[in-house]
This record gives sequence, structure tokens and C-alpha cells, in this order.
Amino acid sequence: MRARTLAMAATGVGLTLVVAGCGSGSGSRAEHGGATPVGSAASATLAGQAADVAFAQLMIPHHRQAVEMAELALRHASSAQVKELATQIKSAQDPEITQMTQWLQEWGAPTAIPGSDASGMPGMDHSGMDMGGVDAAGMMTAEEMAGLAKARGAEFDRMWSQMMIAHHQGAIAMAQQVLDTTSDPKVAALARAVVTGQTAEIDTMRKLLAQ
Repeated sequence: MRARTLAMAATGVGLTLVVAGCGSGSGSRAEHGGATPVGSAASATLAGQAADVAFAQLMIPHHRQAVEMAELALRHASSAQVKELATQIKSAQDPEITQMTQWLQEWGAPTAIPGSDASGMPGMDHSGMDMGGVDAAGMMTAEEMAGLAKARGAEFDRMWSQMMIAHHQGAIAMAQQVLDTTSDPKVAALARAVVTGQTAEIDTMRKLLAQ
């Protein structure tokens, strides 16, 4: 548990700290004069834990933006189908934000990546952070969001669908990345739900655009 707690707080912190923490148990190799193993299996475990933290820290602002886009659709869309899909997206992602925030608190990790911008996403250079192989993807720029907020009617419906497809594709990519490393059943379950649910919503939006 101590090794996991240290790893969960290690986004942006060197893995040396985590490895050192692993040697404190009774019967560890460190107590018998042996070196702490840092083989491929150990590295994979640490990467998985770092990925869990990064996934939650990145997906929270990603979900918040999707909810913001959904709320815009509920006010400005002309299509009843777009409004229905927006309601579905908001209903799914609001509780997931709460869930991931609770995970980070339980893990002793910050709810935002250190050095992140106002949106909660990391800056251009996060090379000093251990993201566990999870990269931010699919976020709309401030300019794109401003353009969407000004649109109305059929133009809004088209812009919203195109932007939400790209947004969902980013979330799916992030979910697939964490599935490659996580050993936490609850993280895996949420990631699979993101892939399944948002893939289906992309199909719906593509059909709306084709009408």
C-alpha cells in the first residue's frame, strides 16, 4: 500500500522516490543487502500506477469541457436529437468527474497536474512528469469554444457534432492508453465505459451529420 500511495502521488516526481519506498517492507531485498529490483515487471507496475493518476487528472478537465459543450447544445441547438445526445453526455460525464476526483483524493494525488493551465490540461512541456504513457488529446481551444458559443441553429448543430466527435476521439485514445497499463479494476472499468459509450455516441453524431 505504501508503494502504491507513493506512486499515485508521483505525477511529476521521479520514479526513484517510488522505488525507494518499495524497500521498506519486512522481508524486502533492501533489508538483506540486495538491490531493489527495477526490472521490466517493476517498471510496468510503476507505469501503470502513474498512468492511473495521469488518466484521472487529464480526463477530469476533458469531461468538464464536454459538459460545457453539452450545456451549450441544450441552449442553442436546433435539433432535438442533438439536445438529446447532449443530455446523455452530461448525465454520463458529470458523475465520472466526481468519481475520478474521489480517486485522486484517495490516492493522495493532486486533482490537477502541477503546472497545468486554466483548463486543467498540462502545458506544452511536461517532459519532467511521469504520465505513464497517457497523453492529453481531443481538447478544444478557447477560440473553438468561443466560436461554438456564438453559433446558432443548424450551424451550431454541425459545429457541435464535428467538435464533439473530435473530443470523444481524444477521450477514447486516452482510455485505450490507460487500459494498456492499469491494474486497477475500477480504472479499467471506467476506461472501458468511455470507449464503449463514446464510440456509440460518435456513430450517432456521424449519422446526424450525414442527414
